[in-house]
Amino acid sequence: MESLFEQLRRYGEGQCYPYHMPGHKRNALGDLPEEIAGRDITEIEGFDNLHDPRDLFVRLQQEAAALYGAEKSFYLVNGSTCGILSAISAVLPKGGHILMSRGSHKSAYHAVYLRNLTVSYLYPELIPGYDIFDAITAGQVEEALQREPDIGAVFLVSPTYEGRIAPIEEIARIVHRRGIPLIVDEAHGAHLGLAEGFARNSCQAGADIVIHSVHKTLPAMTQTALLHVNGRLVDRELLQRFLHIYQTSSPSYILMASIDNALRVAARNGEELFGRFLASYCGMLKQLTARCRYLKFLLPEAGRQDIGKLVILTRQAGLSGQKLYDILLKEYQLQLEMASESFCLAMFTIGDGQEGYTRMTEALLAVDARIGAGALTEERPEGKTFPTDFSVLCSGKEDSRDGKVSLSQAWDCPARQIPLEQAAGYPTAEFVNLYPPGVPILVPGEIFAEELCRKLKAFWEQGLHVQGIFPEVTQDNGTRCMVRVIDPQ
Repeated sequence: MESLFEQLRRYGEGQCYPYHMPGHKRNALGDLPEEIAGRDITEIEGFDNLHDPRDLFVRLQQEAAALYGAEKSFYLVNGSTCGILSAISAVLPKGGHILMSRGSHKSAYHAVYLRNLTVSYLYPELIPGYDIFDAITAGQVEEALQREPDIGAVFLVSPTYEGRIAPIEEIARIVHRRGIPLIVDEAHGAHLGLAEGFARNSCQAGADIVIHSVHKTLPAMTQTALLHVNGRLVDRELLQRFLHIYQTSSPSYILMASIDNALRVAARNGEELFGRFLASYCGMLKQLTARCRYLKFLLPEAGRQDIGKLVILTRQAGLSGQKLYDILLKEYQLQLEMASESFCLAMFTIGDGQEGYTRMTEALLAVDARIGAGALTEERPEGKTFPTDFSVLCSGKEDSRDGKVSLSQAWDCPARQIPLEQAAGYPTAEFVNLYPPGVPILVPGEIFAEELCRKLKAFWEQGLHVQGIFPEVTQDNGTRCMVRVIDPQ
Protein backbone atom coordinates (compact mmCIF):
# COMPACT_ATOMS: atom_id res chain seq x y z
CA MET A 1 0.00 0.00 0.00
CA GLU A 2 1.47 3.37 -1.01
CA SER A 3 2.20 5.97 1.66
CA LEU A 4 0.01 9.00 2.29
CA PHE A 5 2.85 11.24 1.07
CA GLU A 6 2.91 9.31 -2.21
CA GLN A 7 -0.87 9.61 -2.59
CA LEU A 8 -0.64 13.37 -2.00
CA ARG A 9 2.17 13.69 -4.53
CA ARG A 10 0.26 11.74 -7.17
CA TYR A 11 -2.89 13.78 -6.64
CA GLY A 12 -0.97 17.07 -6.82
CA GLU A 13 0.59 16.10 -10.11
CA GLY A 14 -2.76 15.05 -11.60
CA GLN A 15 -5.22 17.04 -13.72
CA CYS A 16 -7.91 17.65 -11.08
CA TYR A 17 -8.37 21.40 -10.50
CA PRO A 18 -8.82 22.40 -6.81
CA TYR A 19 -12.07 24.35 -6.37
CA HIS A 20 -11.64 23.92 -2.61
CA MET A 21 -9.48 24.96 0.33
CA PRO A 22 -6.66 25.69 1.09
CA GLY A 23 -6.43 29.09 -0.53
CA HIS A 24 -3.00 28.66 -2.12
CA LYS A 25 -4.69 26.28 -4.62
CA ARG A 26 -1.49 24.20 -4.78
CA ASN A 27 0.47 27.18 -6.13
CA ALA A 28 3.75 28.30 -4.58
CA LEU A 29 2.84 31.93 -3.90
CA GLY A 30 5.37 34.08 -2.07
CA ASP A 31 7.90 31.97 -0.18
CA LEU A 32 5.62 28.94 0.20
CA PRO A 33 7.66 26.00 -1.16
CA GLU A 34 6.11 24.32 -4.18
CA GLU A 35 6.66 20.86 -2.72
CA ILE A 36 4.54 21.75 0.31
CA ALA A 37 1.83 23.61 -1.62
CA GLY A 38 1.46 20.74 -4.06
CA ARG A 39 0.69 18.25 -1.29
CA ASP A 40 -1.44 20.40 1.03
CA ILE A 41 -5.13 19.53 0.68
CA THR A 42 -8.34 19.42 2.69
CA GLU A 43 -10.90 16.62 3.11
CA ILE A 44 -11.66 15.81 -0.53
CA GLU A 45 -12.85 12.74 -2.39
CA GLY A 46 -10.56 9.78 -1.86
CA PHE A 47 -8.68 11.17 1.15
CA ASP A 48 -11.07 10.35 4.00
CA ASN A 49 -11.76 12.52 7.07
CA LEU A 50 -9.79 12.15 10.30
CA HIS A 51 -12.85 13.10 12.37
CA ASP A 52 -15.07 10.54 10.61
CA PRO A 53 -12.69 7.88 9.25
CA ARG A 54 -14.12 5.34 6.83
CA ASP A 55 -11.13 3.87 4.95
CA LEU A 56 -7.74 5.63 4.70
CA PHE A 57 -7.48 6.76 8.32
CA VAL A 58 -9.06 3.56 9.60
CA ARG A 59 -6.16 1.68 8.00
CA LEU A 60 -3.44 4.13 9.06
CA GLN A 61 -4.60 4.20 12.68
CA GLN A 62 -4.89 0.42 12.77
CA GLU A 63 -1.30 0.18 11.56
CA ALA A 64 -0.22 2.54 14.35
CA ALA A 65 -2.04 0.42 16.94
CA ALA A 66 -0.40 -2.77 15.66
CA LEU A 67 3.07 -1.18 15.77
CA TYR A 68 2.74 -0.07 19.41
CA GLY A 69 0.67 -2.95 20.78
CA ALA A 70 -2.48 -0.90 21.36
CA GLU A 71 -6.10 -1.86 20.81
CA LYS A 72 -6.92 1.49 19.15
CA SER A 73 -4.84 4.47 18.10
CA PHE A 74 -5.64 8.02 17.00
CA TYR A 75 -3.60 10.42 14.87
CA LEU A 76 -3.07 13.81 16.54
CA VAL A 77 -2.06 16.97 14.70
CA ASN A 78 -2.38 19.31 17.71
CA GLY A 79 0.53 17.61 19.44
CA SER A 80 0.48 15.58 22.64
CA THR A 81 -1.22 18.56 24.25
CA CYS A 82 -4.60 17.74 22.72
CA GLY A 83 -4.12 14.07 23.61
CA ILE A 84 -3.46 14.88 27.26
CA LEU A 85 -6.42 17.27 27.42
CA SER A 86 -8.70 14.67 25.83
CA ALA A 87 -7.47 11.77 27.96
CA ILE A 88 -7.92 13.51 31.32
CA SER A 89 -11.28 14.98 30.27
CA ALA A 90 -12.58 11.57 29.19
CA VAL A 91 -11.68 9.55 32.28
CA LEU A 92 -13.04 11.88 34.97
CA PRO A 93 -16.29 13.82 35.42
CA LYS A 94 -16.18 17.53 36.17
CA GLY A 95 -15.03 17.97 39.75
CA GLY A 96 -13.40 14.53 39.81
CA HIS A 97 -10.21 13.62 41.66
CA ILE A 98 -6.96 12.89 39.80
CA LEU A 99 -3.61 11.66 41.08
CA MET A 100 -0.74 12.99 38.97
CA SER A 101 2.98 13.56 38.98
CA ARG A 102 3.99 17.05 40.09
CA GLY A 103 6.40 17.01 37.13
CA SER A 104 3.58 16.80 34.57
CA HIS A 105 3.50 18.96 31.47
CA LYS A 106 1.48 22.17 31.73
CA SER A 107 -1.25 20.72 29.45
CA ALA A 108 -2.19 18.30 32.25
CA TYR A 109 -2.67 21.25 34.59
CA HIS A 110 -4.76 22.94 31.91
CA ALA A 111 -7.02 19.87 31.87
CA VAL A 112 -7.34 20.09 35.66
CA TYR A 113 -8.40 23.72 35.26
CA LEU A 114 -10.88 23.09 32.45
CA ARG A 115 -12.56 20.18 34.24
CA ASN A 116 -12.40 21.79 37.71
CA LEU A 117 -10.67 18.71 39.09
CA THR A 118 -9.32 18.07 42.54
CA VAL A 119 -5.67 17.12 42.12
CA SER A 120 -3.34 15.19 44.40
CA TYR A 121 0.34 15.20 43.51
CA LEU A 122 2.99 12.52 43.41
CA TYR A 123 6.38 14.05 44.23
CA PRO A 124 9.34 12.27 42.60
CA GLU A 125 12.56 11.89 44.51
CA LEU A 126 15.84 13.37 43.37
CA ILE A 127 18.34 10.89 41.96
CA PRO A 128 21.06 10.59 44.64
CA GLY A 129 23.97 12.86 43.72
CA TYR A 130 22.07 14.70 40.99
CA ASP A 131 19.72 17.67 40.73
CA ILE A 132 17.38 15.61 38.57
CA PHE A 133 14.12 13.95 39.47
CA ASP A 134 13.74 10.21 39.18
CA ALA A 135 10.54 8.67 37.82
CA ILE A 136 7.54 8.01 40.05
CA THR A 137 7.69 4.62 41.79
CA ALA A 138 5.03 1.97 42.22
CA GLY A 139 5.22 2.36 45.99
CA GLN A 140 4.40 6.05 45.75
CA VAL A 141 1.32 5.34 43.64
CA GLU A 142 0.07 2.58 45.95
CA GLU A 143 0.54 4.70 49.07
CA ALA A 144 -1.36 7.63 47.52
CA LEU A 145 -4.27 5.46 46.42
CA GLN A 146 -4.56 3.94 49.88
CA ARG A 147 -4.50 7.38 51.46
CA GLU A 148 -7.15 8.85 49.13
CA PRO A 149 -9.54 6.12 47.94
CA ASP A 150 -11.78 8.54 46.00
CA ILE A 151 -9.12 9.11 43.31
CA GLY A 152 -10.65 8.34 39.91
CA ALA A 153 -7.61 8.23 37.60
CA VAL A 154 -3.81 8.31 37.66
CA PHE A 155 -1.66 10.42 35.31
CA LEU A 156 2.10 9.83 35.04
CA VAL A 157 4.98 11.01 32.85
CA SER A 158 7.37 8.34 31.54
CA PRO A 159 10.00 8.85 30.27
CA THR A 160 10.51 12.18 32.00
CA TYR A 161 12.07 15.07 30.14
CA GLU A 162 15.48 13.85 31.31
CA GLY A 163 14.72 10.27 30.27
CA ARG A 164 13.79 8.57 33.55
CA ILE A 165 11.42 5.61 33.04
CA ALA A 166 8.74 4.56 35.53
CA PRO A 167 7.84 0.89 36.28
CA ILE A 168 4.58 1.18 34.33
CA GLU A 169 3.71 -2.53 34.36
CA GLU A 170 3.80 -2.69 38.16
CA ILE A 171 1.99 0.63 38.50
CA ALA A 172 -0.72 -0.47 36.06
CA ARG A 173 -1.44 -3.55 38.19
CA ILE A 174 -1.77 -1.39 41.31
CA VAL A 175 -4.06 1.11 39.60
CA HIS A 176 -6.22 -1.55 37.96
CA ARG A 177 -6.82 -3.34 41.26
CA ARG A 178 -8.85 -0.25 42.18
CA GLY A 179 -10.74 -0.31 38.90
CA ILE A 180 -9.47 3.06 37.66
CA PRO A 181 -7.51 3.99 34.51
CA LEU A 182 -3.83 4.82 34.14
CA ILE A 183 -2.83 7.54 31.66
CA VAL A 184 0.83 7.78 30.67
CA ASP A 185 2.26 10.88 29.03
CA GLU A 186 4.93 9.08 27.01
CA ALA A 187 5.50 12.08 24.75
CA HIS A 188 9.26 11.56 24.88
CA GLY A 189 9.02 7.81 24.28
CA ALA A 190 7.53 7.31 20.81
CA HIS A 191 10.58 5.17 20.01
CA LEU A 192 10.12 2.83 22.97
CA GLY A 193 9.16 -0.77 22.33
CA LEU A 194 10.08 -0.58 18.65
CA ALA A 195 13.48 -2.33 18.77
CA GLU A 196 15.79 -4.46 20.86
CA GLY A 197 17.84 -2.55 23.39
CA PHE A 198 15.07 -0.06 24.23
CA ALA A 199 12.56 -0.22 27.07
CA ARG A 200 9.02 -1.41 26.40
CA ASN A 201 6.42 1.25 25.75
CA SER A 202 3.51 1.84 28.12
CA CYS A 203 0.95 0.22 25.80
CA GLN A 204 2.91 -3.02 26.10
CA ALA A 205 3.16 -2.48 29.86
CA GLY A 206 -0.61 -2.25 30.42
CA ALA A 207 -1.50 1.47 30.57
CA ASP A 208 -5.05 2.40 29.53
CA ILE A 209 -4.19 5.57 27.59
CA VAL A 210 -0.74 6.42 26.23
CA ILE A 211 0.20 9.62 24.42
CA HIS A 212 3.23 9.79 22.11
CA SER A 213 4.80 12.87 20.52
CA VAL A 214 5.88 11.28 17.25
CA HIS A 215 7.88 14.38 16.35
CA LYS A 216 10.04 14.30 19.48
CA THR A 217 11.94 11.05 18.92
CA LEU A 218 10.88 9.76 15.48
CA PRO A 219 11.39 11.33 12.02
CA ALA A 220 8.12 13.28 11.92
CA MET A 221 7.19 16.94 11.67
CA THR A 222 6.61 19.15 14.68
CA GLN A 223 3.07 18.95 16.13
CA THR A 224 2.50 15.27 15.25
CA ALA A 225 1.44 12.81 17.94
CA LEU A 226 -0.53 9.65 18.69
CA LEU A 227 -3.00 8.62 21.37
CA HIS A 228 -3.43 4.91 22.14
CA VAL A 229 -6.18 3.30 24.21
CA ASN A 230 -6.48 -0.17 25.76
CA GLY A 231 -8.88 -2.05 28.00
CA ARG A 232 -12.42 -1.31 29.15
CA LEU A 233 -11.85 1.37 31.75
CA VAL A 234 -11.97 4.20 29.21
CA ASP A 235 -15.21 5.30 27.51
CA ARG A 236 -13.93 5.42 23.94
CA GLU A 237 -16.89 7.33 22.57
CA LEU A 238 -16.36 10.02 25.20
CA LEU A 239 -12.64 10.05 24.44
CA GLN A 240 -13.36 10.62 20.75
CA ARG A 241 -15.78 13.43 21.66
CA PHE A 242 -13.00 15.27 23.46
CA LEU A 243 -10.57 14.61 20.62
CA HIS A 244 -13.05 16.34 18.32
CA ILE A 245 -13.20 19.26 20.77
CA TYR A 246 -9.47 19.73 21.36
CA GLN A 247 -8.20 18.83 17.89
CA THR A 248 -8.52 21.13 14.89
CA SER A 249 -11.43 20.48 12.53
CA SER A 250 -9.01 21.10 9.63
CA PRO A 251 -6.21 18.57 10.22
CA SER A 252 -3.14 19.01 8.04
CA TYR A 253 -2.65 16.20 5.55
CA ILE A 254 1.05 17.00 5.43
CA LEU A 255 1.30 16.45 9.19
CA MET A 256 -0.74 13.25 8.99
CA ALA A 257 1.43 12.02 6.12
CA SER A 258 4.43 12.80 8.32
CA ILE A 259 3.06 10.48 11.03
CA ASP A 260 2.48 7.74 8.45
CA ASN A 261 6.01 8.18 7.11
CA ALA A 262 7.65 8.02 10.56
CA LEU A 263 5.80 4.84 11.50
CA ARG A 264 6.63 3.25 8.12
CA VAL A 265 10.31 4.01 8.65
CA ALA A 266 10.19 2.50 12.14
CA ALA A 267 8.32 -0.60 10.97
CA ARG A 268 10.38 -1.28 7.83
CA ASN A 269 13.86 -0.05 8.70
CA GLY A 270 13.71 0.06 12.48
CA GLU A 271 16.02 -2.86 13.17
CA GLU A 272 18.85 -1.26 11.19
CA LEU A 273 18.21 2.36 12.25
CA PHE A 274 17.68 1.69 15.95
CA GLY A 275 20.67 -0.68 16.02
CA ARG A 276 22.89 2.03 14.54
CA PHE A 277 21.43 4.60 16.94
CA LEU A 278 22.10 2.38 19.96
CA ALA A 279 25.68 1.64 18.93
CA SER A 280 26.52 5.26 18.08
CA TYR A 281 25.01 6.74 21.23
CA CYS A 282 26.57 4.20 23.59
CA GLY A 283 29.91 4.57 21.82
CA MET A 284 29.83 8.35 22.27
CA LEU A 285 28.88 8.08 25.93
CA LYS A 286 31.63 5.54 26.57
CA GLN A 287 34.24 7.96 25.21
CA LEU A 288 32.86 10.90 27.17
CA THR A 289 32.64 9.12 30.51
CA ALA A 290 36.14 7.66 30.11
CA ARG A 291 37.87 10.90 29.10
CA CYS A 292 35.95 13.76 30.73
CA ARG A 293 37.29 14.67 34.17
CA TYR A 294 34.91 17.51 35.06
CA LEU A 295 31.76 17.16 33.00
CA LYS A 296 29.58 14.27 34.16
CA PHE A 297 26.75 12.38 32.49
CA LEU A 298 23.55 10.60 33.49
CA LEU A 299 24.24 7.02 32.42
CA PRO A 300 21.76 4.59 30.82
CA GLU A 301 20.18 2.01 33.11
CA ALA A 302 18.13 -0.88 31.80
CA GLY A 303 14.49 0.04 32.27
CA ARG A 304 15.38 3.19 34.26
CA GLN A 305 17.14 5.67 31.95
CA ASP A 306 16.22 6.10 28.30
CA ILE A 307 18.82 6.03 25.55
CA GLY A 308 19.19 9.23 23.55
CA LYS A 309 18.86 11.86 26.28
CA LEU A 310 22.41 13.10 26.84
CA VAL A 311 22.19 14.82 30.23
CA ILE A 312 25.41 16.80 30.76
CA LEU A 313 25.98 17.62 34.43
CA THR A 314 27.98 20.80 35.03
CA ARG A 315 27.97 21.55 38.76
CA GLN A 316 31.28 19.76 39.46
CA ALA A 317 32.84 21.65 36.56
CA GLY A 318 32.03 24.98 38.19
CA LEU A 319 29.70 26.01 35.37
CA SER A 320 25.97 26.46 35.09
CA GLY A 321 24.10 24.42 32.53
CA GLN A 322 23.26 27.66 30.75
CA LYS A 323 26.95 28.57 30.47
CA LEU A 324 27.82 25.25 28.82
CA TYR A 325 24.75 25.55 26.58
CA ASP A 326 25.94 28.99 25.43
CA ILE A 327 29.51 27.79 24.81
CA LEU A 328 28.37 24.84 22.71
CA LEU A 329 26.08 27.06 20.65
CA LYS A 330 28.31 30.11 20.14
CA GLU A 331 31.70 28.42 19.81
CA TYR A 332 30.82 25.03 18.33
CA GLN A 333 27.46 25.69 16.61
CA LEU A 334 25.79 22.89 18.56
CA GLN A 335 22.17 23.71 19.45
CA LEU A 336 21.07 21.76 22.52
CA GLU A 337 17.50 21.01 23.57
CA MET A 338 17.56 22.88 26.88
CA ALA A 339 19.61 24.29 29.73
CA SER A 340 18.93 24.33 33.44
CA GLU A 341 21.01 25.64 36.30
CA SER A 342 23.18 22.58 36.82
CA PHE A 343 22.83 20.59 33.61
CA CYS A 344 21.97 20.83 29.95
CA LEU A 345 20.41 18.28 27.66
CA ALA A 346 21.03 17.14 24.09
CA MET A 347 18.71 14.75 22.27
CA PHE A 348 19.76 12.00 19.87
CA THR A 349 17.42 9.93 17.66
CA ILE A 350 17.55 7.67 14.61
CA GLY A 351 17.69 10.90 12.59
CA ASP A 352 21.25 11.64 13.71
CA GLY A 353 24.16 10.74 11.45
CA GLN A 354 27.71 10.14 12.59
CA GLU A 355 28.48 13.87 12.33
CA GLY A 356 26.18 14.57 15.27
CA TYR A 357 28.01 12.14 17.55
CA THR A 358 31.48 13.18 16.39
CA ARG A 359 30.93 16.92 16.81
CA MET A 360 29.36 16.54 20.26
CA THR A 361 32.15 14.25 21.46
CA GLU A 362 34.91 16.52 20.21
CA ALA A 363 33.29 19.65 21.62
CA LEU A 364 32.68 18.24 25.10
CA LEU A 365 36.20 16.80 25.31
CA ALA A 366 37.61 20.18 24.31
CA VAL A 367 35.48 22.03 26.86
CA ASP A 368 36.45 19.56 29.59
CA ALA A 369 40.13 20.08 28.78
CA ARG A 370 39.71 23.86 28.96
CA ILE A 371 38.07 23.51 32.38
CA GLY A 372 41.01 21.41 33.58
CA ALA A 373 43.49 23.97 32.32
CA GLY A 374 41.69 26.75 34.19
CA ALA A 375 40.85 28.44 30.89
CA LEU A 376 37.10 28.24 31.39
CA THR A 377 35.35 29.61 34.45
CA GLU A 378 32.12 31.35 35.20
CA GLU A 379 32.24 34.69 36.97
CA ARG A 380 29.98 35.08 39.97
CA PRO A 381 29.60 37.88 42.49
CA GLU A 382 31.73 37.30 45.57
CA GLY A 383 30.05 34.99 48.03
CA LYS A 384 27.34 33.95 45.59
CA THR A 385 26.92 30.27 44.88
CA PHE A 386 24.81 28.54 42.31
CA PRO A 387 21.27 28.12 43.62
CA THR A 388 19.77 24.68 43.86
CA ASP A 389 18.59 23.40 40.53
CA PHE A 390 15.02 24.26 39.52
CA SER A 391 13.94 20.63 39.80
CA VAL A 392 14.27 20.86 43.58
CA LEU A 393 11.77 23.69 43.54
CA CYS A 394 9.22 21.45 41.87
CA SER A 395 9.21 18.96 44.71
CA GLY A 396 6.32 20.83 46.29
CA LYS A 397 7.23 19.64 49.77
CA GLU A 398 7.75 23.04 51.31
CA ASP A 399 4.80 23.68 53.61
CA SER A 400 4.84 27.38 52.72
CA ARG A 401 3.88 26.51 49.14
CA ASP A 402 0.68 24.68 50.00
CA GLY A 403 -2.04 26.73 48.38
CA LYS A 404 -5.36 27.48 50.04
CA VAL A 405 -7.08 27.99 46.68
CA SER A 406 -7.58 25.30 44.06
CA LEU A 407 -5.99 25.65 40.63
CA SER A 408 -9.37 26.13 38.96
CA GLN A 409 -10.34 28.90 41.38
CA ALA A 410 -6.93 30.56 41.53
CA TRP A 411 -6.48 31.02 37.80
CA ASP A 412 -9.80 32.89 37.64
CA CYS A 413 -9.16 35.15 40.65
CA PRO A 414 -8.50 38.88 40.22
CA ALA A 415 -4.74 39.42 40.05
CA ARG A 416 -2.20 42.20 40.28
CA GLN A 417 1.46 42.50 39.35
CA ILE A 418 4.10 43.10 42.04
CA PRO A 419 7.92 42.94 42.20
CA LEU A 420 9.29 39.43 42.69
CA GLU A 421 11.22 40.47 45.81
CA GLN A 422 7.91 41.48 47.43
CA ALA A 423 6.02 38.31 46.47
CA ALA A 424 6.90 36.10 49.46
CA GLY A 425 3.71 34.89 51.15
CA TYR A 426 1.43 35.68 48.21
CA PRO A 427 -0.37 32.99 46.19
CA THR A 428 0.61 33.07 42.53
CA ALA A 429 -2.07 33.90 39.97
CA GLU A 430 -0.04 32.44 37.10
CA PHE A 431 2.06 29.40 36.28
CA VAL A 432 5.78 29.88 36.85
CA ASN A 433 8.11 27.53 35.02
CA LEU A 434 11.37 27.19 33.15
CA TYR A 435 10.90 26.51 29.45
CA PRO A 436 11.75 24.04 28.23
CA PRO A 437 10.45 21.67 29.58
CA GLY A 438 7.37 23.56 30.77
CA VAL A 439 6.97 21.75 34.10
CA PRO A 440 5.48 24.25 36.59
CA ILE A 441 7.60 25.40 39.50
CA LEU A 442 4.48 27.10 40.86
CA VAL A 443 0.86 26.40 39.99
CA PRO A 444 -1.84 29.08 40.43
CA GLY A 445 -2.86 29.13 44.09
CA GLU A 446 0.53 27.98 45.42
CA ILE A 447 2.53 30.33 47.63
CA PHE A 448 5.70 32.22 46.77
CA ALA A 449 8.16 31.25 49.52
CA GLU A 450 10.94 33.69 50.32
CA GLU A 451 13.68 31.24 49.33
CA LEU A 452 11.86 30.47 46.09
CA CYS A 453 11.74 34.18 45.20
CA ARG A 454 15.52 34.42 45.64
CA LYS A 455 16.10 31.36 43.47
CA LEU A 456 13.79 32.56 40.73
CA LYS A 457 15.62 35.88 40.64
CA ALA A 458 18.94 34.01 40.37
CA PHE A 459 17.58 31.98 37.45
CA TRP A 460 16.48 35.16 35.73
CA GLU A 461 19.92 36.74 36.23
CA GLN A 462 21.59 33.65 34.75
CA GLY A 463 19.59 34.12 31.56
CA LEU A 464 17.37 31.07 32.01
CA HIS A 465 13.98 31.34 30.31
CA VAL A 466 11.59 31.72 33.23
CA GLN A 467 7.94 31.94 32.19
CA GLY A 468 5.59 33.71 34.59
CA ILE A 469 8.12 36.44 35.40
CA PHE A 470 7.68 39.71 33.54
CA PRO A 471 10.42 42.31 33.03
CA GLU A 472 9.57 45.92 33.80
CA VAL A 473 11.74 48.92 32.98
CA THR A 474 12.43 51.06 36.06
CA GLN A 475 12.75 54.84 36.21
CA ASP A 476 16.55 54.59 36.09
CA ASN A 477 16.27 52.44 32.91
CA GLY A 478 17.07 49.26 34.81
CA THR A 479 14.93 46.12 34.78
CA ARG A 480 13.12 44.45 37.63
CA CYS A 481 11.20 41.17 37.76
CA MET A 482 7.44 41.29 38.22
CA VAL A 483 5.04 38.44 39.02
CA ARG A 484 1.26 38.10 39.07
CA VAL A 485 -0.32 37.31 42.45
CA ILE A 486 -3.89 36.85 43.57
CA ASP A 487 -5.33 40.16 44.66
CA PRO A 488 -6.61 39.73 48.24
CA GLN A 489 -9.27 42.36 47.57
